[in-house]
Amino acid sequence: MRFRTALAAAAGALTLIVTLPTSAAAAEGEFQYTYVGVDGSPQIAVLNDPDSEECHTLPEVADPGASSPAHSPRNRTDERARVFTEPDCTGDSFVLRPHTGYGSERLKLRSVLFF
Repeated sequence: MRFRTALAAAAGALTLIVTLPTSAAAAEGEFQYTYVGVDGSPQIAVLNDPDSEECHTLPEVADPGASSPAHSPRNRTDERARVFTEPDCTGDSFVLRPHTGYGSERLKLRSVLFF
């Protein structure tokens, strides 16, 4: 009888674990980058607490035919950031460490993934 009760309790606990919704993970902090504005002046944009494991195409530079890529990224989040030269996390990539990772004007990017 004890075995059946323990088995039923374990099955119930497993069911609860499987059915509980999981919260979306986010990198805490800011990811900053510079892009060229419409008037030709440098503009700074920030992603605040971006979702993890999700590709973020930078809206200001999403169209390679209409804009120059962003540059000078600053990763001030608590996760690693892989920056990509093309939209949709494609092209060449480079990883920036958490909290203090940065790149110069030579590091071009159009999308980023936090992991």
